[in-house]
Amino acid sequence: MAAPPKESPAVRMSSPAGKWILLTTVLGSSMAMLDSTVVNVALPTIGRDLDADLAGLQWTVNAYMLTLAGLILLGGALGDRFGRRKVFVVGVVWFAAASLLCGLAPSAGVLVAARALQGIGGALLTPGSLALIQASFHPDDRARAVGLWSGFGGIGAAVGPFLGGWLVDGPGWRWVFLLNVPLALLCAPIALRHVPESKDDRIHGRGFDVLGAALGALALALVTYALIEASAGSMPVVAVTAAGVAAGVAFVMVERRRADPMMPLDIFASRQFTAVNVVTLCVYAAFSGFFFLSALQLQVVAGYSALGAGTALLPTTVLMLFLSARSGELAQRIGPRIPLTVGPLLCATGMLLMLRVGTDASYAFDVLPAILVLGLGMVTLVAPLTATVLASVDVGRAGLASGINNAAARAAGLVAVAALPLLAGMSEEAYRSADAFDDAFRRAMPLCAGILVVGAVIAYATVRKPPPGCLRPECLTHGSVTAPPLEPNQSRGRLE
Repeated sequence: MAAPPKESPAVRMSSPAGKWILLTTVLGSSMAMLDSTVVNVALPTIGRDLDADLAGLQWTVNAYMLTLAGLILLGGALGDRFGRRKVFVVGVVWFAAASLLCGLAPSAGVLVAARALQGIGGALLTPGSLALIQASFHPDDRARAVGLWSGFGGIGAAVGPFLGGWLVDGPGWRWVFLLNVPLALLCAPIALRHVPESKDDRIHGRGFDVLGAALGALALALVTYALIEASAGSMPVVAVTAAGVAAGVAFVMVERRRADPMMPLDIFASRQFTAVNVVTLCVYAAFSGFFFLSALQLQVVAGYSALGAGTALLPTTVLMLFLSARSGELAQRIGPRIPLTVGPLLCATGMLLMLRVGTDASYAFDVLPAILVLGLGMVTLVAPLTATVLASVDVGRAGLASGINNAAARAAGLVAVAALPLLAGMSEEAYRSADAFDDAFRRAMPLCAGILVVGAVIAYATVRKPPPGCLRPECLTHGSVTAPPLEPNQSRGRLE
């Protein structure tokens, strides 16, 4: 008979222990948050310094997202089994070591490999940060703690592009990664000294879905590789794509037959859950493609410095930080259908406005209007999207639903960064030529806008019932533009 779960330490938010726990989780999650928002503005400089082609820049972004998306649910399950603090600390140290390797990388190949290792560390620490809050704080203080965690995370996301640009133009792009080392040296000792250990004794005797995680990651890796390398004609694209599809089919079969799968397929019996995840794929594919290409467009074509490009994109995250909570509250009153329809259309309009950004672009009259419209669209849709995902399944499966939605968002971004340059006819050396990149950018933005329009149509046609009441702060105060927030109980990654 399984042992009963250990009682929560019930730490109060106002206590010194509570403040240490919050500081630890904010520091840990900020490492991953900053890394996901600062790298884009460093890409042109990385390419010049390491003599990387466009595929090298794509892999610099995608290697991290690949391992993170493929292993994040498994990473959370490891924390439940072996100890959330232990796995969180391992993730922090792993992430810092991989960051050090990124900062010292002598070539693009080494940087890509180090970024993949970073993603593994991120898969260990990201779900662990919220799991520690859930396991450590008194139930009456958990909502406030998660709200503060979300708020500080939003600040980190807002600072990221500005900080990344300053580092690239100042000490150099390598400090974008090396900055994680002192953060880890501060975070890990605090966690070991001040954060109580916790685990879920109910899961002992239950296996990990390692095969499912491996097949899912393999499918993503093969499809991504085929998309990135297709334009170069350097590999048998059809064979690799077929292998990726086969791995995806095998993943579905394993999840269907396994008694304790990483992703129980019966959760997709909810029509609303399935539809909102399809909308998530559309939205985050467009977002990832936009931010990847826009950071390059502003520097390669418009002539911005890295700091200027990071600052130019800052209003989107600032709007998210200050208005997401109100957007979520509005969606509670009127239902999610209108926000999930209007939001993507506003974002699509903002992306089309970016077509005005060229060699002689004015920030006030060309860049800023596009960024503000895009930001308002993101404010309109992101919080209601997350809340609708959570409300579309039983409360006991909210963590699993959030985990699947988070993985879907990251996988969509992964595929978009791989596919969009190919679809836009962007050559391997395009980012070295202002004219060539500008031409491809003008073909790519309508594609991103079109994906958003598809998402809006799906939302309008399928989303009907309003969420019955997702008022948790992590649903309403989300400030990140990279993926939906993780739920505190997502770490199990399975049906309880």
